[in-house]
Parts: sequence; structure tokens; C-alpha cells
Amino acid sequence: MPDNSSKFNASPTLDDAIALSRWARNLSPEELARARQGMVEKRIPAGGFICRQGEMPTCWIGIIDGLAKMSSDWVTGKTASYAGIPTGGWFGEGSLLKPEPRRYDVIALRDTRIACMKRDTFHWLLDHSIAFNHAIIEQINERLGQFIGLLESERLHDTDTRVARSISIMFNPVLYPGQNATLTISQEELGHLAGVSRQRVNRSLKLLEDAGFLRVEYGGITILDLDGLRRFGG
Repeated sequence: MPDNSSKFNASPTLDDAIALSRWARNLSPEELARARQGMVEKRIPAGGFICRQGEMPTCWIGIIDGLAKMSSDWVTGKTASYAGIPTGGWFGEGSLLKPEPRRYDVIALRDTRIACMKRDTFHWLLDHSIAFNHAIIEQINERLGQFIGLLESERLHDTDTRVARSISIMFNPVLYPGQNATLTISQEELGHLAGVSRQRVNRSLKLLEDAGFLRVEYGGITILDLDGLRRFGG
């Protein structure tokens, strides 16, 4: 697959991103207006930092349009990749709740537009909205399961399974709502997420395609058997 990094565009909008989000679905009109008022949009170029390890968080972050990678650099020089965050994903709630410096970097893998909900707005919603609290608890619980699965995959499974898990994670309906069957991603981007080379990703995709789990297309991947992809290798 070729590099499919897209340039910034006007669609989807910040309002579209809010409407897509699970956390916004059961808010009252007052709560929804407060949430919208407390947000700003930012644009991050490919390779730029959305947030950095060690900084104090000032906002809750959502991906309006683009793709990001959550990772940490170790003192040994190695990089641990935790997850890809596609359009529709929100992250950073744990750092805001503690509060503590971020324990990870989030890097834009392509030109990416983000929504930033200010810390004060985030905590106002926690204090005033039961629906928002439920959504945050659901998100934290789902992310915990995601990271346990990633740890298992890293320690127990082979490269093909890591690639399969890196793809299937981005179809989590709680963390990343609104994904359709086709994921717009390049082999290079997928390699960054799985922590392997583009050439090795190519081999894994061929194996997964031959097994009937997905179809490799120009500029992306179409999922044919998501449950099978999630169970692959394990």
C-alpha cells in the first residue's frame, strides 16, 4: 500500500467529532453546550507531538481526523508502541484524573486534527453529569482490557499476531466509535503501531489476507472477519 497521508481538510468538523463520541450521547443540552464551549481544535503535522511524556496534562484529547500513535521511549533507546488512535478516539482521561505527568508520547502519524477539552471543562462534567461519569468509567475499563491484551501479545505472541491485534484494536466500538469496515492506513503507519518494519507488515498482511480475515486495498485495509482477526494467534 502506498503512503496515504492526507492533507488537512475541513471535514469532519469539531461538532461532527462531538456528535460521534459515545461520551456525548446522553449529555443534557446544558452539559453538551458546556463541553463544546470548553473545547478548541488544533492541527498537528505528520511526525509532530500531540502530547509529550513528562508534561502535565491540560486537556482531554480527541482525534477529529487523522491517526496517532501512543508510545514511550525507554532509557535503553527502545520505543514501546502501545496503541494506534484513529479518528473518533479520545484519550488522556487517566492523567487528568490523577493528576500526574503523562507517561507516554502521542505522535501524529499523518496530518491530524485534534479536539482539546480543557481540564476545567472535563472536571465540571465529572462533577455535574452522571452520564459523563459512566462514559469515562466505560472508557477506562475498555482501555485497561486493551492494554492487558497488548501486553499478552507482546510477551506471548509472534509478529503476525501483533500485526493482527494492532489492526483489530482500532475497531474497538467503545474507544473508537464510528469506524467502518475499511481502515485507511499505510503499511508504514501500521509498522509504527506494531513496532515492526513495513516489509514485515507486508508479509503479515499477506498471511492474514490468505486466511480470509481482511483484504488489502489501495490505501487501506477492509476487514472481512473482525472476530477472527481478534482471535488470531491466541
